Amino acid sequence: MSDPTAHAAGGLPPDDPLRHELHNEVHARPPARIHLPALVVFVAVLNEGVSRHAEWEHLRQLPGQHDLPLDELAGNFVRLQLGSSTLKWERHTEFTRYSVVLPLPPGTSLADTGALHLDPAEVPADWLQHIPGRTVAAIRLAMVQAPLPDGTPAAQAALMEPASRWFEGRTVVASQLGGGHSWAVTDFHLRPSGFEHMLVIAPPGTTATRAGRISQRLLELETYRLMALRGLPVAKALGPTLAQAEQQLSVITAQLEGKATSEQALLDALVALAASVERATAENVYRFAATRAYDALVSQRIHELREKPIPGTQTIGEFMQRRLSPAMATVAASERRLTSLSERISRTSALLRTRVDIVTEAQNQQLLAKLTRGQELQLQLQTTVEGLSIAAISYYVISLLLYVGKGAKAAGLPIQPEIAAGALVPLVLWSVWRTTRRIHERLNRTTPD
Repeated sequence: MSDPTAHAAGGLPPDDPLRHELHNEVHARPPARIHLPALVVFVAVLNEGVSRHAEWEHLRQLPGQHDLPLDELAGNFVRLQLGSSTLKWERHTEFTRYSVVLPLPPGTSLADTGALHLDPAEVPADWLQHIPGRTVAAIRLAMVQAPLPDGTPAAQAALMEPASRWFEGRTVVASQLGGGHSWAVTDFHLRPSGFEHMLVIAPPGTTATRAGRISQRLLELETYRLMALRGLPVAKALGPTLAQAEQQLSVITAQLEGKATSEQALLDALVALAASVERATAENVYRFAATRAYDALVSQRIHELREKPIPGTQTIGEFMQRRLSPAMATVAASERRLTSLSERISRTSALLRTRVDIVTEAQNQQLLAKLTRGQELQLQLQTTVEGLSIAAISYYVISLLLYVGKGAKAAGLPIQPEIAAGALVPLVLWSVWRTTRRIHERLNRTTPD
């Protein structure tokens, strides 16, 4: 069977199985082409526990999409044409985004503030409400055309006055995007409907591609901001646990320094504390890592906006810096605090292990001293036994010689048994001692240590 990854022309080696998937990743989520004026209705929901099949079933409820194949969702991106409107579905690791682009009537201007409240006619009234998942972001983004003023503060203020009416008199943040090719205005407030409102003002002649990139950056910016902030409640909830763990570690360290508590009690307390900290780390490490990643994406999207300030208002980047940065600093501090606590527990464990090793070494020294003393006593006993053995054996040998001498004298031989036995005493003693030593030496060589 031929290799499906081989090139028909034969000019290259067979493809790596992931080549096409990785190559096409840059084209996986292209921005929409939005012809102005338009309204973008955007909803992002957490997809934990929501299967791709459930989302597919919900997409099939849209008019004309009953035959939508499930395989279309395999790439985590689908764009559906719904009459004059367009719906874009995107599934990410933690959330899924739904964007409906609704063309506004031609000639819609800054005076038509009601355009933010329109609903796509092709989308059923309750379809958004029943999207599977939990809402994390919902935005209505109106994009209208109007001539942009020159750089004078008076002309810019004249444009900001009608733009501010879209936000019911609330304080807004606004920026000139791309060095001045368009304006973005918002107030970052939730309405009773659950939506935030944004407004983009672009000059006549703005291309559909540029409008699509502007909407994508603004919608992603707000989505990633909210996803980054999901680490803040976790960090706040973790604070009392960290404070308690740090207090317990301080107590254990003081007990370790004072030497009044047994090693076993210290070990039990330290193991319980280490287990608690490791559990907290396992439960929160992903959230902290995700917060860092989303915060980096927010910073990247702000950089891509290439903002210029509008007199009298904060830019979106300034607003984010002042409102988001403290929250991200809190999350980062909690993460560092948790990591530091784990490292301090490891160092305390090393100190306790050193203390146990020292105590064990002292006990081994005492045991070795006792063994040495026992060997010395054993040697003394062995020497005493040897002396007694020599004396006993010599006594029996000399007695035997004396009896032999007496027997010889009785037989008529000219022998004095007492004198002969006395003369042989040194020789007998030496022979017995020498034989005893050789026996003990042989026993010592054959006996294991």
